[in-house]
Amino acid sequence: MEEYHDYLVRALACNEEVRAFAVTSKDAVEYARKIHNNSPIATACLGRMLSAGLMMGDMLKSNKDLVTIQIHCDGPLKHVLVTANDNGEVKGYVSNPNVILPPNASGHLNVGGGIGKGTLTVIRDFGLKEPYVSTINLHSGEIADDLTYYFAQSEQTPSSVGLGVLFNKDDVTVKAAGGFIIQLMPHTEDSVISKIESNLANFTSVTDVLRQGKSPEELLEIVLSGFDIKFTEKKPVFFKCSCSKEKGLIVLKSLGKKTIDEMVKDNKGAEVVCDFCGKKYEYTPEEVLSLQTETNCKQNS
Repeated sequence: MEEYHDYLVRALACNEEVRAFAVTSKDAVEYARKIHNNSPIATACLGRMLSAGLMMGDMLKSNKDLVTIQIHCDGPLKHVLVTANDNGEVKGYVSNPNVILPPNASGHLNVGGGIGKGTLTVIRDFGLKEPYVSTINLHSGEIADDLTYYFAQSEQTPSSVGLGVLFNKDDVTVKAAGGFIIQLMPHTEDSVISKIESNLANFTSVTDVLRQGKSPEELLEIVLSGFDIKFTEKKPVFFKCSCSKEKGLIVLKSLGKKTIDEMVKDNKGAEVVCDFCGKKYEYTPEEVLSLQTETNCKQNS
């Protein structure tokens, strides 16, 4: 099977009573760090969210569906947003990428302190009139724990989520990133549940596994030790933004007629910067004038 730098695997175990996902996402997380100039805490936070988004994107039924995970919090990170699809594409950003905090009590990056209290929202867009939206209060501020809580509360699916980001010796660049999601299907036998609970109790952390250079397949073999695992999918994953100059025009239109009129009056162009990838789109005064004409025609029609 072809090898990829970043990739995701999907598996079944225990006579299909358990489904599992695992991902390695180092390149995507490092790319996000570079384009957003994220601090280590922002990198760790967004990296975990990107990994989770990729795995939750793989749960979608159509390659046109989208899943968005966002955190609104009172910590200095403020807002974190990730969007993914079933094609292995993900994008995301932290609204305050420059957060620096002292280590937490265990001496690790204080991601929980960067988040604090707030809400976790999952939006699934299936192309229908209204997307499916579910919001819970943050359970701990640790993203894997909060997603585990989300699956139990909002989707009634007993799950275990593990996420990690490992840094190089410079404590800035990303050496490895990834995670897993284990989910129990309805009517899972008690003996299976007990064995998985025992495995998880003896599991150290995703970061420790990443430090050992383990693959996504090996990660699942550790978490699901003692079970036969059937890998059903392997696919590459990427950080990919779908922004364009045309979509930037939609953003300008959303500013409203008054703002557009003022830009035309001042003979000013406009600039739209994509939150996800940082790409800038320039619009000339003539293009803004054309946008004003289009807006006026729609209002008069």
